Amino acid sequence: MKDKKIVVIGGGTGTYSVLSGLKHYTDQLTAIVTMADSGGSAKKERDDWGLLPSSDIRKSLIALADISTEDNLILRELFQYRYSEGKGISGITFGNLFLIALTKLLKSQDKAIEKAGEILKIKGRVLPVTLSQIDLVAKYADGTEVVGEHFIDEPHHNGTIAISQLYTRPKAEITEKAKEAIMDADIIIIGPGGFYTTILANFVIQGVAEAVKKSKAKKIFILNLMTEYGQTYGFTAYRFLSELDRYFPVDNLDYVVINKTALPESVLKRYHKYRAEPVLNDIPKNQPYKIIEADLLSPDIIKHQKGDTLRRSLIRHNPEKVALTCMRLVGLV
Repeated sequence: MKDKKIVVIGGGTGTYSVLSGLKHYTDQLTAIVTMADSGGSAKKERDDWGLLPSSDIRKSLIALADISTEDNLILRELFQYRYSEGKGISGITFGNLFLIALTKLLKSQDKAIEKAGEILKIKGRVLPVTLSQIDLVAKYADGTEVVGEHFIDEPHHNGTIAISQLYTRPKAEITEKAKEAIMDADIIIIGPGGFYTTILANFVIQGVAEAVKKSKAKKIFILNLMTEYGQTYGFTAYRFLSELDRYFPVDNLDYVVINKTALPESVLKRYHKYRAEPVLNDIPKNQPYKIIEADLLSPDIIKHQKGDTLRRSLIRHNPEKVALTCMRLVGLV
């Protein structure tokens, strides 16, 4: 098991959950993370320091961090600490500021990410999907064009209108390291996460879909728990897959995993305010991939973190349940 190479493609809290569970099974983990973030501290990193956004990188580093000693646990918590006061730094995490400073010292963001991984003693590695400065662009069915991941994720426009096309401006290519990781993988896990802003944000990078398609790895797609206003309003499970197919051919998937556990009524009421609903399984039978329904739900209700200005999910996938489900699928437990 320790020799099996697993690649997780995504970013944000979805990838955080998957990595947190998988690190108990293997050290051969690679997180390939979107670089399209533009909200919160990412805007400051891009505008003030001319750097690629590091929040999704930080989350993956934290997920893979060693917590076997008290010192390591404190270091991990330090990377998660978010300032709630202080002009210019309120809302930014210590981990982001650390990565910025390390980039300036090493004169390379790529090397800074690698060094941060060494400091946190991570099990695996974290790779940016591209090292190009990009903006994520969504074109909607009514012809509207929205520039920036943050404005797609938290829309100021009519979020019920479907996205007809997603791309980056300018075009960007996958890094050689990310490409090699995908080609060498034994297992590739896609999602969960913001469907357009986290998952497809990777697949619109030139070379990603091609590498995943060519890879001989077993491929698993984990569906989201909830729809999102502005991205996937009104989506069912099959609609997610039909849309994914426009950017990556789903007949290359081996498994599609979907949660079967009902969400608490109290959580559904809160989500209703955001026009979000549970993703229902309406996938027709006789698909080229195997459909797996499992209990993937975390019982924890996510609390708002002081100083955080962004809207976050209220409930998430359980890391242990997701990891165990994936490992069973490929016969590794």
